[in-house]
Amino acid sequence: MPIAHEYNFDGLIGPTHNYAGLSPGNLASSSHKGAVSHPKLAALQGLAKMKLLAELGVKQAVLPPQERPDLFLLWQMGFQDDDEAVRIERAWREAPHILAAACSASSMWAANMATVSPSSDTQDHLPHLTTANLISNLHREREASMSWFILRKIFPAEFFRVHRALSPSLPCSDEGAANHTRLCGAHGDGGIEIFTYGVDHHNREACHPQKFFARQSRDASAAIARLHRLHPDDTFFVQQHPAAIDAGVFHNDVIAVGHRDFFLCHERAYVDQESFLPEVSARFQERSGKPLGVIQVREDEVPLKDAVASYLFNSQIVSLHDDSMAIVCPIECMEHESTRRFLDDLLSRDTPIRQRHVVDLQQSMHNGGGPACLRLRIVLTESEAKAMHQGVIWSLALHEQLVAWVNNHYRDELRADDLRDVRLIREGRDALDELTKILDLPGLYDFQN
Repeated sequence: MPIAHEYNFDGLIGPTHNYAGLSPGNLASSSHKGAVSHPKLAALQGLAKMKLLAELGVKQAVLPPQERPDLFLLWQMGFQDDDEAVRIERAWREAPHILAAACSASSMWAANMATVSPSSDTQDHLPHLTTANLISNLHREREASMSWFILRKIFPAEFFRVHRALSPSLPCSDEGAANHTRLCGAHGDGGIEIFTYGVDHHNREACHPQKFFARQSRDASAAIARLHRLHPDDTFFVQQHPAAIDAGVFHNDVIAVGHRDFFLCHERAYVDQESFLPEVSARFQERSGKPLGVIQVREDEVPLKDAVASYLFNSQIVSLHDDSMAIVCPIECMEHESTRRFLDDLLSRDTPIRQRHVVDLQQSMHNGGGPACLRLRIVLTESEAKAMHQGVIWSLALHEQLVAWVNNHYRDELRADDLRDVRLIREGRDALDELTKILDLPGLYDFQN
């Protein structure tokens, strides 16, 4: 097998980062609705996390934010005034939730951008990426077409298969890699891929959440597996536990995380978990020749409510130079006794995890996105890495440019009524125009053409 590395593509947090509470089922997002946000701090926190990962030896890259405010969304929603200031003011008066959706910086959570299968897993031996349609929320569904365009710019069609989003319909509801887990012996080896869904529209007897909407459908997961030409024996579909969704686990990456040959999940993560995990473990042993390390966190160790509040399972697990692993967790994990105690104990267990790093992502966390939400994992061989667009690959020089860019263009604060400020349009466009020069992605945005 060729040598391959896992790249973490982190979403740059955009200039309109704000707290509008647009995501039902995301408890952090709902509880911070209307709070004052700090876009500059948010972006700098995200960049600091990238720098830490790079210093640990993780291959790191960046993804540009989408243009916001989304003036075309306002036009589609009936605010068809030619004067942009009038359009925004009308939306603020008549439908402030629509204006908030048009200003959302949610593309920062790159784990929802796409689902990715590396070339070692696919029958045509090409990397496949399927853009998520994100139809569960208006502010996120708006990202799909631009996400595909960005991915096509970075991953050329000669070497990669970048699929458009599935049909924007309930049976095909898809939230990307946040509901997808890949396990393997080494990154360049063929692995097994786990697709977690919340609802099966064709199984009326299945249990479904009662309080919150299940965002990932089984049909969407199955369609992606077919598009990616995955081997059926190495592909698993499992239902997320409805009680977890109703407790605020809106994506599977809030309740489970896997990396290489290590899998960490809460005991209430999946339906039929007692049969699912042994089945996955047996196939992993057969496929890789080594055992799968599985830790199920019990409810009496970490209550489900603490897991949701701390984003313990939204930590990143990454490989280090000596082939051991590190866990990168949000600072909120240190603020809950159960998760702090669990992480202390984890380092003493017989697992590959040898280091713990705590990151401050409070600005993202207040909107319901932790360390793993901010990144899209893409396994690339050395030749594939050379074939992708080089301008997005992290370096210390790029980091310093991006820090200076944020400091020059981002506001310190955004309040709810600041979204009506038409100056956000020009500020955002000036920032993105400069960013495309930094990343060598000319003509990326419509306003540039």
